[in-house]
Amino acid sequence: MAFRIDDIDETQAPLLDHLLELRTRLVRSIIALALAFGVCLYFAGDILSFLLRPLAEAGQGTLIYTKLYGQFFVELKVALFAAFFVSFPIISNQIWAFIAPGLYAREKKAFLPFLIATPVLFTGGAALAYYVVMPKAFGWMLGFQGSHGGVKIEALPNSEDYLGLVMQFILAFGISFLLPVLLLLLNRAGIVSRQQLAGARRYVIVAITAIAAVITPPDVLSQLMLAIPLLFLFEGSLLFMLFTERKAEQEKATEAQAAEAGLPATTSSEN
Repeated sequence: MAFRIDDIDETQAPLLDHLLELRTRLVRSIIALALAFGVCLYFAGDILSFLLRPLAEAGQGTLIYTKLYGQFFVELKVALFAAFFVSFPIISNQIWAFIAPGLYAREKKAFLPFLIATPVLFTGGAALAYYVVMPKAFGWMLGFQGSHGGVKIEALPNSEDYLGLVMQFILAFGISFLLPVLLLLLNRAGIVSRQQLAGARRYVIVAITAIAAVITPPDVLSQLMLAIPLLFLFEGSLLFMLFTERKAEQEKATEAQAAEAGLPATTSSEN
């Protein structure tokens, strides 16, 4: 079939509509982030005090900054970091509002749990890093202070370096805890099966250990505290896949029995 220039003109309107819709969603997300940044900047000192608690619990009572403007940029980074978390529900809502009209009702029902699980799992990983891992890791790092050869060795951490370390902990644990979402999406898309993942368990364990060693600070305690929960999340994902497969088999069996009995099968709406 020949493709005419008129056909291209007819496709411009839907494309422009999608681009305008995308622009609207992006503008709303940026506005939400900017407003959250303004509020978080006002409370930057309080947020920084919250982020400093693990260090204080580890026994360190002093932070320094070596540049006159250093602490100012620290508070800007703190405000931006917090603003992303505050505005994330709005940003995710805009993303969902953009992609949802293009999904069937069954696809929306399948995708929505992943959208809900993402912030929950990320928050769980960040909370584990903040309340459990960071105080212990910082205590271990500060344990190298002392006197050697008559020379006193004392930790004087920089506020910028500390903030970067805290962000590394929170993002590393938060993003890593999204492993079940990634695995279940790949399984739902038919890219990997539960049997394939179970068969590759030994390689997954090695990969998780390597990732934990790379994205966490170079102490064994932090690496283990990330690797062990990830292994449990991996096994939990396999169990959830098994439950989903059995449920799907039961539904197919029920539909087959209904078809044999001449009864209409109950199916979800396609649009």
